[in-house]
Amino acid sequence: MIERLVIAAVLLAAAFAAYGGFKHWNLRRAAASVGSDPILSGLKPGVPAIVYFTTPGCIPCRTQQQPALARLQAELGERVQIIQVNALEDTAAADRWGVFSAPTTFILDRQGQPLEVNHGVADAAKLRRQIEVAAG
Repeated sequence: MIERLVIAAVLLAAAFAAYGGFKHWNLRRAAASVGSDPILSGLKPGVPAIVYFTTPGCIPCRTQQQPALARLQAELGERVQIIQVNALEDTAAADRWGVFSAPTTFILDRQGQPLEVNHGVADAAKLRRQIEVAAG
């Protein structure tokens, strides 16, 4: 019985390590494309941003992520910018940023560098905490 618990714990630790490595790779890939990426052409300097990848058929995007982003925009106003990217229309951007699923959100600091990536729905409270860190 103890052997099974040890094996389960090792597998769980390996899964967390693999996910952490994937997030790190995803942020490095996003950082490499930030300087010249056309989706960031309207980025205002000095203001943290959320780059939000979605698709037209994404139900969680419409029912959870978009309302959370709208709530955050209403709360923070000009202190955050939200850039929405349709991953099906702009597949090149999704490839450059390493997006595999929708919704995916990237948090950019005031200098436009990616700090966090959220795979799946991120609620308004989590996004607010991440933006506060990005605002420094």
